[in-house]
Amino acid sequence: MKTGDLCRNTKLLMPKLNILAINIVKGVNKMQYLVFSLWFTLIHVLSYTLAGVLALRISKDIYEGRSRLMDYLRDMSDEKESKHVQKWFIPGQILRGILMSIILYPILAPLGELSFGIRFLFFIGLMFIYTHLSSVAPCSDNIEGLIYLKERYINRTLFLKFHFEMIIYSLLLGFFVSFFLF
Repeated sequence: MKTGDLCRNTKLLMPKLNILAINIVKGVNKMQYLVFSLWFTLIHVLSYTLAGVLALRISKDIYEGRSRLMDYLRDMSDEKESKHVQKWFIPGQILRGILMSIILYPILAPLGELSFGIRFLFFIGLMFIYTHLSSVAPCSDNIEGLIYLKERYINRTLFLKFHFEMIIYSLLLGFFVSFFLF
């Protein structure tokens, strides 16, 4: 096939792809997607922030001081590094919330047909397993971390503290999304 043929074939497919993109879920209009994304993002930001605030009470040794357990993270006791985190925390979480909400568009209708309990378990699993435990970014408490991180970053304390935060986040987001968005 010549390059020109490929371009012509791609142009012929584009109207079909646009129709698919517009009607990801039959019966859901574009405004409903936007509203879902806005609420999902708000719930994500609030859940993530609350989980972080609660976890920080027992996790200062991870985030603060020269001898912090995760010394590759920014030092929250250092004013310059802390200001960077403060500046980018909310914008970063808004971006994460939007991206996570968009990826759910194709399954919004089937999720709406599930019982609250099943939907709640789905979102807990999605947040805890997909965004954390099975994440491809190595951390001291996920599968990739156990494989790739140096031994000094893998210990019971880190494991439990990070899981505490992620379990709180997963429960909060799972409950509020399941209850209020469907």
